Amino acid sequence: MRFTILLCFLTVCFARPAFPLAAEAPLHGLWVWKTPSVLMPAGAAEKLRDFAKAHDINEIYVSVSRRDDLAHEAPLIALIDRLHQAHIRVEALLDSIDADEAGQPRDSFLALARTIVQFNETHPQSRFDGIHLDIEPHQRAENKGAGNLGFLSGLIETFRGVRAIAGAAHLIVDADIPNKLLKGDLEQRKALLNSVDRVTLMLYELSSPDDGKSDDSKVRKLQNAAERYLSMAYAGLDDTHLAPMIIGLRTPDYRDKLPNMLKSVDERQSAQSHYLGWAWHCYNDQLK
Repeated sequence: MRFTILLCFLTVCFARPAFPLAAEAPLHGLWVWKTPSVLMPAGAAEKLRDFAKAHDINEIYVSVSRRDDLAHEAPLIALIDRLHQAHIRVEALLDSIDADEAGQPRDSFLALARTIVQFNETHPQSRFDGIHLDIEPHQRAENKGAGNLGFLSGLIETFRGVRAIAGAAHLIVDADIPNKLLKGDLEQRKALLNSVDRVTLMLYELSSPDDGKSDDSKVRKLQNAAERYLSMAYAGLDDTHLAPMIIGLRTPDYRDKLPNMLKSVDERQSAQSHYLGWAWHCYNDQLK
């Protein structure tokens, strides 16, 4: 009995502080692409951390590829440590244009997801908190066009495969999705929203900095679009385990107005039960 009590005490005292599976809303995310290049300059990790803190960002998606160095001395590990010290979650951002396809494309992508789990096992003090998926089969020519969702079933299978790998390691899975996927029928939307822990809607190209519209009209357009797609996603679904939604916006659509646009989404959607927060695409634009 005494040994059991001592073991529990040591576990509580010395275990790495756990970041919650689903942090308190609202979540505020940030994409970082080409991570090795971003981290190359001296002080880059601190600069990224400070940018996140200045803009109320509490989770960051850092790109990881098969070519990246994940050794003990890699700058990525130092970045994860600094972000965790600032109470910022870190997700491994994995991208593909064809991982929805069975066979080598999907197998290779799932192998990369396993690499993230293995990284966490090797670096328990500098672990990722989740896996963020950016799989975009809708960009392929054969999948263009409104209502063309022939790729969706394969995409969902890949989502499920990653979730099975990640879930066993206590990692959440977040998936970027275009609004096109929300136009599927009830069963398609149900399958999609049950395949991952969270979805991030890429709500892009609603406005342009040079379209002559006022800031107020752009805010109203964004708020109405976010509300419309949130309603569309969950219409007719009452499953309590559906993935909640983050709204993603990008810098080219609003330039320096983007922080205010993101804030406006929180203000309008915070009471929506399926709304989880916003995400900013992307940090790389700040480095140009």
